[in-house]
Order: sequence, then C-alpha cells, then structure tokens
Amino acid sequence: MLSLVLAACNGTTTQEPADTIYSGGPIITINDDQPTAEAVAVRNGRIVAVGSVAELSAFKNETTVMYDLAGRAMLPGFVDSHGHAGMGGLQALSANLLAPPDGQVKDISSLQNVISDWVKANETIVKQVNMIIGFGYDNAQLAEVRHPTRQDLDVISTDLPILIVHQSGHLGVANSKALAMAGITASTKNPAGGVIQRDANGEPNGVLEEYAFFTVLFPMLSSLGEEGLKAFAREGSKLWASFGYTTAHEGRASSAVVNALKKVGAAGDLPIDVVAFPDVLEGREFIADNFSQEYTNRTRVGGCKLTIDGSPQGFTALRDKPYYDPVGNYPEGYKGYAAITAKQLQGAINYCFENGLQIIVHSNGEGASDMLIAAFEQAREKYGDIGNRPVLIHGQFLREDQVDALQRLNVFPSLFPMHTFYWGDWHRKHTVGPEAAENISPTGWLVKRGMMFGTHHDAPVAFPNSMRVLDATVTRRTRSGYVLGPEHRVDVITALKAMTIWPAWQHFEENEKGSIEVNKLADFVILSDDPTAVAPETIADLDVLVTIKEDKIVFDASPNNTNTAMIDPILISSPEHAHHLVDIMYAGMGGTLPSHSHQNTSVYNWGNKLSE
Repeated sequence: MLSLVLAACNGTTTQEPADTIYSGGPIITINDDQPTAEAVAVRNGRIVAVGSVAELSAFKNETTVMYDLAGRAMLPGFVDSHGHAGMGGLQALSANLLAPPDGQVKDISSLQNVISDWVKANETIVKQVNMIIGFGYDNAQLAEVRHPTRQDLDVISTDLPILIVHQSGHLGVANSKALAMAGITASTKNPAGGVIQRDANGEPNGVLEEYAFFTVLFPMLSSLGEEGLKAFAREGSKLWASFGYTTAHEGRASSAVVNALKKVGAAGDLPIDVVAFPDVLEGREFIADNFSQEYTNRTRVGGCKLTIDGSPQGFTALRDKPYYDPVGNYPEGYKGYAAITAKQLQGAINYCFENGLQIIVHSNGEGASDMLIAAFEQAREKYGDIGNRPVLIHGQFLREDQVDALQRLNVFPSLFPMHTFYWGDWHRKHTVGPEAAENISPTGWLVKRGMMFGTHHDAPVAFPNSMRVLDATVTRRTRSGYVLGPEHRVDVITALKAMTIWPAWQHFEENEKGSIEVNKLADFVILSDDPTAVAPETIADLDVLVTIKEDKIVFDASPNNTNTAMIDPILISSPEHAHHLVDIMYAGMGGTLPSHSHQNTSVYNWGNKLSE
C-alpha cells in the first residue's frame, strides 16, 4: 500500500495499467475487512485493486477508462439464490396478470380484460402458436377472493386453449378447450402429487394444482419448440440483468431448458452467468453428464433440484398442522400434501450424496421440512458431510427447532422474505394465522445463530426485483403496511450479504463473486443511491441504473442508452408495445423479424420508435 501511495505522490506508475477505474460515488464492497472504498481498478474483467482514488492512480495511464459513478452507489453484482431464469421469458412473453404494484389485475373482470386486450394486441402470434397464456394471477389479491374458473376463461375464448398460471407457479386455470386437449374430464383421477379441483357436480372447474397443473402446462409450452425455449432463456437473463443480477439461477430445469441455455450462451446472447439445477426425479443421467463447477459460455449445471411440496398461499404446501382458514373447498383438518413420497425423497438425496452433487430442495411447509430434515439426517449418517452444501429452498413455515436442525446438518437456507410483502396479509388471515405468520421466512433466527443464508425472488413468481427483495428482508412490510415479525428484520448489510457473498458461497463461487475484492470478477451493480444510507422505508424505491458483468455493461437504464436489450414485462403486456413482443416470439420460433424490429434497444427507444 505504501508503495502505491509513494508512486502516486511521485507521479509515476509502477503497476500494469487498469482497463477501467471506477470512482466518484460510494462503493459498498461487502468485504468485512474493507467495507467501503473510493475506487476500484479492473483489468481483463477482474478486480486488481480496491482503495482510495490516490492509491489507485498508480493503475492509470492514457488508455484507462475513468468511470465516474457521479454520486451513485456501486455494489457487487447480485447473485441469485433462487429463481427460474431459463423460464423467466414466460413472464416477459405472456399476458401480465399480476396485481398492483406489478400489474393491473384486481378482480375477475380486470383479469378477463387484460387477457382479451393482450390477445387483440398479439393477434398474429396467438394465431401462430394457437394458444393463450397468462401469468401471475393471485386469488389472494382478487376482489372475489377465489380462483378464476374455466367458465371465466371461456368468456374470452372457447376455440383457443387458455392456461393462466398462478403467481406461485404451482397451480393454474385452464379453459374448457385446454382441459379437453389435455383429456381431463369428470372421470379423470387426480395424479400423484396433484389435484384437479371440481365443481359441485364433479366436473373439473379448471383449477389444477401441482402435478395436475404441470401435466397441462409443460406440453403447452413444449409446443413452442426449441426456439421458443431459447427466447425464454434470452429474455429471462436480460430481465435478471435489468435488476442488477450478474449471476442467475434456474432452479428447476428440464434438459430442454438447459440445452436452450447452452445454445443461447454459445451464441453470445447470455449477458450474465446462469447456473441450472435439473429435476433429480426426471434426469439423473443428464445431471451426471452435464454437472460442472465451471461455466461454459455463461452457463453450467450446478447439481440437482427436488420439490417436496407446493405453494403456501395456494394451500398446497405440506404443514404439520391444519391451515388456519383456507379459502376453498377443503376438508376439515386439511394440512396440504406432499408432491413426492418419503422413499422418493430419500432416494434422491442419497443419489446426490453418493455422487458428490449439490442438491437444492423446495420445502415450504413444516411437514415438508420435517421430511427433508429426516432424509438429510439419514444421508449424513450414511455418507457423512461430503461438502456438497445442500440447500433448503423457501422454508416459509420453519419452526425454530427446524432451524437448529438445519444448522446442525449444515444445510444452507435460501429463504423468501418477499412473501412478507406479497402474501403477508394473506398468511395472517388465511394460511397460518396471525401468530405463526410472524415467523414466516425467519431470518432473525438465522442471524441469532450466526448462519449464512440467501434471499430470493423465485421469479417468475415475482419479478426478480432486487430492491423489493432487499426491502422485504430489511422492513418486512406487508402490502397493507403491517410489519410482519419485527424480530426477523435484519440490517441492510446483512440483507445485502444474503444477495451477494452468501449465495455466492451457496453456488461454490465465493472466491469469484459476491464482494468487491482483488482477484474477483468485476461484476458490479450501480444503484441510484446508497442503500445503507437511505431510510429503510425507501429502499424499494431505489433504482438499478447499470449492471456490469466482468467490466462490460450488460444493462443501462439511461434513456440515451442504445446497447441494452432490456424488456419490461409490464410495458410489453400493453397494446402499444405489442410489436416488440411479436418480434421476440417470431425470432424465438425461427421466423423472420418484421422490418420495424430494432433489437438491442432500450424500452425508452422502443417507445419513441413506436410513437414515430
């Protein structure tokens, strides 16, 4: 350090020059040994120095780019602890059925109107794919406080199949045409791990849960073909980048999705890294053949995914006690259900331990987590701690004794504090009741035990909105403004660690990512203000302005920027941006882009082009 200072004072350069030096705003390093800095020097996509402006002047010559933060805050790029980036395009390429603040659906009528408007605006592509898909409805936010039915969707069309996906991604609604195409009738039995909801006459009402839903959704999506999946992967990764993520997670991939990611990456169209986890019940040989700790063209298979239960807000998560006040036709004492058997669970975990593979496990309800803990205990007794860093995904209703068990078994918790905002009020009133709801996503218990953890958005369940994740972890405010479980609020730096260095550790990438330190990748996010310096209640209002992957800008929110292929799912669900959607889908399905297409332009420029 002294030599750098002396070199700077003498006006001489003793270091190989940097490609870029970032300075001019607060730099939050997420490095406890050097929490803040004035400047960061980068060469060949890696950090070569972190310190004061004077110290880093030794790395400057006439070719060095001096990047002025202009008072804005720079942090390490966010590392996605759990999401579905490979399918993130579903959010961008379907009718937006989200409730405010992310969409406009407030009741059944507005849901029907949004879908109808979307169909009119995208008539060409709807005819080409011969189906209608909407994403993000939430019965908890509809004025009627119920799921739409097939009859509600039949009002829109009885000629085209319609499938709308619940915001949880664990259930959905099909119209009569889609049910008929799937062969679902009154005589169809519930599949293992799924439920076909029925009306008073025993006829399917259109609502499909878990595996009953997946058996309809995946065949419909598969009709898009490889090019459609590639379009999903491209647009999903761009969406993640627009929220500051430099590493994305595909948390339940099929082999087709992984192959699409690989092909998009080989074409140079993945702006950020994507680590994928195929379903261990569907593709063990594929996982073994493709597993790698190294990225090739920005993608890799990181291990196995397993799903035990479903959605807490949809009442399909497996609890250890009855739901508090479930909305719907549920039997007395209903606790939800498991999507797999204990034998399947143990077999999957044993397979991963035998083969040295990481396994990430979706477990929401207390009953599901009891199953998970028992399975991990058996695996640890048989194989010991093999260092594969197993991960619990979600853990919404964890009991405190279960947190102790996770710590004992070295299971990394990837929690979902965004639930406190989106469904906190619903959980208090209907899911677990006001007392138990206080401990949903119990980050306070983890902090008290000194445990690392990740926080996630589970997109496309919600937008991969990093500032909403940060806000929910720090404030735990519900939609109504109620603070849910104040003891589980954490300070901003801890919340940022759960979005950077700790999920980097989760992915075995802590030596490459997650903090601004010498020799790590130059993965950065630039925010409109310093989240450690603003009032906690304003964190959700911060903007991601620039995302930088290995010293290259992959997202720039500037109105004058023309180098970012950013897509705003809210905007493209409206008629005035329909042409952009058609472009994406045409390209994704192997067609020719219409003449008005301007790829690699921002939403701002697209708006100008369309108005012209």
